[in-house]
Amino acid sequence: MEVTLLGTGAPAGLPRPDCPCAVCATALGEDARAATALLVDGALLLDLTPGAAFAAARAGHSLAGVRQVLLSHPHDGPPVEVPAGLPQPVRVADGRELTLLTGHRVRAVAMDAGGTGYAVTGPDGQRLLYLPPGGAPAGLEEGTAETYHMVLADVLGRPDALARLRAVGAVGPTTDIVAVHLGHDVPQGAELRRRLAAAGARAVPDGTTLVVGAYEDVPDVPRRTLVLGGARSGKSVEAERRLEAFPDVLYVATGGTRGGDTEWAARVALHQERRPGSWRTTETTDLVPLLAEEGPPLLVDCLSLWLTDVMDRVGAWDDAEWAGGGEKALRERVRDLTDAVRGTRRTVVAVSNEVGSGIVPATASGRRYRDELGRLNAAFASECEQVLLVVAGQALVLR
Repeated sequence: MEVTLLGTGAPAGLPRPDCPCAVCATALGEDARAATALLVDGALLLDLTPGAAFAAARAGHSLAGVRQVLLSHPHDGPPVEVPAGLPQPVRVADGRELTLLTGHRVRAVAMDAGGTGYAVTGPDGQRLLYLPPGGAPAGLEEGTAETYHMVLADVLGRPDALARLRAVGAVGPTTDIVAVHLGHDVPQGAELRRRLAAAGARAVPDGTTLVVGAYEDVPDVPRRTLVLGGARSGKSVEAERRLEAFPDVLYVATGGTRGGDTEWAARVALHQERRPGSWRTTETTDLVPLLAEEGPPLLVDCLSLWLTDVMDRVGAWDDAEWAGGGEKALRERVRDLTDAVRGTRRTVVAVSNEVGSGIVPATASGRRYRDELGRLNAAFASECEQVLLVVAGQALVLR
């Protein structure tokens, strides 16, 4: 089964008309995208968009063989004229299945936010799932979903849709995940590819023809990642974003509750509001056992607070205790942690502060903490497949 993407953009396209934002200003050439529409084997058109006939011609196809046009958007479809010879576009009721004369079977999938998704099975048995912008499948149950060979979805707008599909087995390790409905929320080019790769997905230019079920060399999701950054740099947001397309993430908060500290409580509440509802949270600095266990991905936020706790325990703030065995004990704790990171089979994203580039601390204890955090970050980074530095909300890939 072949799928030609006549467009891969958001409903308003990219760049958006009269939008002065930086993304729209730089969305040129292959990064310019018409509203998403799919031509399946030249016989089925999913979403009719302005200029679909011209887009098909540019891709080397014709709409003359289209036998069915289906709409997915939560409204009645874009206000476009139906080209001569095309069937009238329709929307299929949730759960209903159509069988085309070409041998394709199409089932309407209920969404949680309006619109309709379509599961298409080709004559060769290959299966694809197409989801509308801003939508995620509703009513999925583990063990009841079929595994799709290709999924085309609003990966950036609704990463939780991908998490739901993974949770029930509808998306597996070999599923080709293609991002569509791409808008101006994320810069195109390298930044788009980086964000999608973290979710195990990819994007293609308008006019691309894909073969469902064919192997695609999509970058593997890094299993161990360290995200560094200064205060309010966006490092925690970046770390959370890297796992929001995966189910059952365990968020490891190393800072504790700090009873009576209202500012700290406000920070914790902000983090909790950002996390997907399917994530679980544990408050602990005992990271080694978690890394040794089998289980869902871990998001550790953050190593800086883990180090503070360890330095408290070994008496690092007292010069006599530090010289009398505290330094050695800290080195052993750091070595135990990095050994656990090296041996873990879990996906891990850890956050840490980068404090070595600022003002030299005025106190000996402050300088000691700065130096030890620099050593910890370096040791942890050496065990990670990917290391990022976040500056002003922009993630720079160091490895």
